[in-house]
Amino acid sequence: MDIKNNKEEIDKPKQSDELSNAEFKAKTNEELNEKKPARRNRRQATEEELSNPLHGVKLAQILERLVEYYGWAYLGDRVNIRCFMYNPTMKSSLGFLRRTPWAREHVEDVYLDMLEEKKIEHVFLMKDKVDNNLKAD
Repeated sequence: MDIKNNKEEIDKPKQSDELSNAEFKAKTNEELNEKKPARRNRRQATEEELSNPLHGVKLAQILERLVEYYGWAYLGDRVNIRCFMYNPTMKSSLGFLRRTPWAREHVEDVYLDMLEEKKIEHVFLMKDKVDNNLKAD
């Protein structure tokens, strides 16, 4: 008889199985807003903020892109910061730039200049491609 009782227990679904088999329903934004009213008050970015090339770009990303494009030596000459000139590392540079607003502004200016240079290079490259295509025809 024990075998029969064991078989019934095995066939019978456990309560935890029933819960795991139930459909999961994701909460809608309205339901989330009801629970956290502060969530509704998020301010949308303005057109001016969205058009700013620094919008949404972290300082670490700016510095990584500058080092990749120019290198530490150029940054040391251009910005004249010790952490760029002597044994430069990302960690020491980011720490200094976060603590020093004037240095961060200089680095952001160099980044904006780099974006302008890239835009100009892109225009010249596209012009060269068009010229080469015209000569090939």
